[in-house]
Amino acid sequence: MVADYVKQPKLAEATGGKMFILNSSNPVPLYKQLYNQIREQILSGKLAADARLPSVRDMAIELSVSRNTVDGAYQELCAEGYIYSSPRSGYFVSALDQDTAAQSPSAKPCKDDYLPGPPSNFVYDFHPARLDPESFPTELWRKCFIEGLRRNSRQLVQYGDPQGDWGLRCSIQGYLERSRGVICAPDQIIICAGLQQSLDIVSNILKESHSIVAIENPGYHLPRSVFQNNSYSIFPLPIGPGGIDLNLLKASNSTIAYVTPSHQLPLGCVMPVANRLALIEWAESGCRYIIEDDYDSELRYHGKPIPSLQGLHPTGNIIYSGTFSKLLSPALRLSYMVLPYSLLAPYRQLYRDYFPSVSLLEQRTMATFMEHGHWERHIRRMRMIYKKKHDILLRSIETHFGKQAVLIGQGAGLHVVLILPDTLQSEAEIIDRARQKSIRLFPFSEFHVAGQPEATTLLLGFGGMTGSEIEQGIAILSQLC
Repeated sequence: MVADYVKQPKLAEATGGKMFILNSSNPVPLYKQLYNQIREQILSGKLAADARLPSVRDMAIELSVSRNTVDGAYQELCAEGYIYSSPRSGYFVSALDQDTAAQSPSAKPCKDDYLPGPPSNFVYDFHPARLDPESFPTELWRKCFIEGLRRNSRQLVQYGDPQGDWGLRCSIQGYLERSRGVICAPDQIIICAGLQQSLDIVSNILKESHSIVAIENPGYHLPRSVFQNNSYSIFPLPIGPGGIDLNLLKASNSTIAYVTPSHQLPLGCVMPVANRLALIEWAESGCRYIIEDDYDSELRYHGKPIPSLQGLHPTGNIIYSGTFSKLLSPALRLSYMVLPYSLLAPYRQLYRDYFPSVSLLEQRTMATFMEHGHWERHIRRMRMIYKKKHDILLRSIETHFGKQAVLIGQGAGLHVVLILPDTLQSEAEIIDRARQKSIRLFPFSEFHVAGQPEATTLLLGFGGMTGSEIEQGIAILSQLC
């Protein structure tokens, strides 16, 4: 047992009157405590250059710890250059530039100095990106992980294909053709770590000959940020019942258009086939590109999912983007995109020296998950779960808001949009009052590139709550509006 706060006379004398204090109840290992204290005294100048440290044996006796504890601290200090060893003489303090050393932190910063605080705990969380907390298929994923580990152990000592695991790309290709009408080859598919990486790749491929991107307004804020960070200009396109304003797009200087045609984010409208064909014609007539973000197309609660825009012209200038985040897990950071053949050569030239951005183990696990049919069964299961929550939300809004609110975007996805034409309160006021009642609301205004809605508008996600939480949250919210 290490005695806390007890001075050891011999040790204090050997180290210039400075003692070391170790605490066995501290979760930091004893050798690390000793390392930290010696390092601090060296950096502060309290231990002079070339001063001899006590031997490992003497230090261990004086501190009532094992020799391994002291040796571990000395070895780490020696490896980092704070002390040096002399054969048959022991350990000595290294000569350091004290002006520089004085500027160095004497101890590692507290975690609170560089980590964000814990997220606020809301009883009713209407954030649109929240998933059902019980939805991840943990046991199935574990089995697929182990199977992938067993089948592919030899590949784990190698770098994978930077474009992504071939087996996973083949599984995605088959799934997209069956369920989304996407026509492509596995060779066109790139496995990415989320939409932001996909868009970053696209922006780098196209930046030499393109500089203006048309973005939906209101629309998802992430594409806006990615393209702005890559020095593109943003051209906002108003959204109508049929999607983007095509006449304004044609009149602009934009050569890239980012769209969510199957379920516009956030308004939920579907781009009709006539507008899709007109958009494709716009791209083909001037060597322009369409980025189709098909982020949650599987979650349509009435009728069949809307086929992809890419399937209307598979050989056209359409970059298709999909993800596993909206139905499986955003924590996996696992997504994919389909590049047109015209961009494959530029992609490979630009990224030929890159390594894969997604863990091979995660890719092989996902491939196994898909091969066994778990992915499509998971989609069907989650569609049923979210449909129940969606219907509860709609009934609750009808009960508590009635004719005071206009509902749009229902019938698909994980959120709806609530317009309050008669309220005198602003969005910010409602969000603040809701926060005081433990209700979390994501600002609808975040989706606007320019301008604001004419009436106060709220975005209501329902994926992360139970049915009873949805009902209670809407009841409280109606009293605040």
